[in-house]
Amino acid sequence: MKVINMFAAVALLVFAAAAAAAPSAQEQAQRQMQQPFNNAPVWGEVRSGEAQSTTMRGIETGVLIQPGGQTWRELRNGPIVLYGGILLCVVLAAIVVYYARRGTLRLKEPETGRKLVRFDMVDRVTHWVAAVSFCLLGITGLTLLFGKHLLLPLLGYEAFSWLAAIGKNIHNFTGPIFLLSIVVMFAAYVKDNFWQAADAEWIAHAGGLVRGEHVPSHRFNFGEKVWFWLGVSGLGLVVSLSGFVLDFPNFEQGRFVMQAANVVHVVGAVLFLAMSFGHIYMGTVGVAGAYEAMRDGTVDESWAKEHHELWVREARAAGAGAQGAPQDAKPRAV
Repeated sequence: MKVINMFAAVALLVFAAAAAAAPSAQEQAQRQMQQPFNNAPVWGEVRSGEAQSTTMRGIETGVLIQPGGQTWRELRNGPIVLYGGILLCVVLAAIVVYYARRGTLRLKEPETGRKLVRFDMVDRVTHWVAAVSFCLLGITGLTLLFGKHLLLPLLGYEAFSWLAAIGKNIHNFTGPIFLLSIVVMFAAYVKDNFWQAADAEWIAHAGGLVRGEHVPSHRFNFGEKVWFWLGVSGLGLVVSLSGFVLDFPNFEQGRFVMQAANVVHVVGAVLFLAMSFGHIYMGTVGVAGAYEAMRDGTVDESWAKEHHELWVREARAAGAGAQGAPQDAKPRAV
């Protein structure tokens, strides 16, 4: 009987201690105000790094929770998505308005039927590898960035999860191909993309895009040079290198490095896409004959003189066999 009474007394003491330690409703409410994401004191200690760390060896393995992850998440899903989406929509709207007012820029003189070699086979293959890989990266990247807000409500969680998983793998494996293509493209085109005196005139007349005037240029005009240096070479390199940091986390880069790389990657990719809209427009429906130049490698003499007159003069001076020299070919039926 004495033993039973003793156990009962111990149980009462334990219960009383637990009741005294249990937070009141007021304390719980206060905790919710102070810690909106985690209302348990232990999580506050974990986040501060003062308790509950692991003993595994390696970079950041002693950190159970990194508060910077919440900052990264709010930045990515907040300002980057909002302002990035606005930028892409504004650029697309501007292109649509310009096309509605000006339409396709066509030749002022009739075609002669005489063809000039503008891009050889290596140029065209490199360009199309870069173009196809860029489109795959752009589509999958936009899906991963904006899909949660635009596609998830339409497709539902299961379908969107499959789409996001497939898109992520396509994105990861296409990135190295794109980097290789822009390296080859840089080597092929860099000699024709340096500043020349004619570029100043092109800038002064906005390339003739506003008034439709003739502005002589070399093989690439100033607008194309901006795309080459700032777009393909600059943003292409930034997006590719930051993508490699994200593709290969096994090189012991910490979570902060991964978060910073993701922000750089997304911001660079959005700017890259915005610039590419103008390039794609001018190379397809914007300028008549531009798409055929990259598809076939040749352009009509009238097109070459109207868009790149100085390049034609240089090619003529270089002699037969050089890019821009005459080539026997009949006009392609369209």
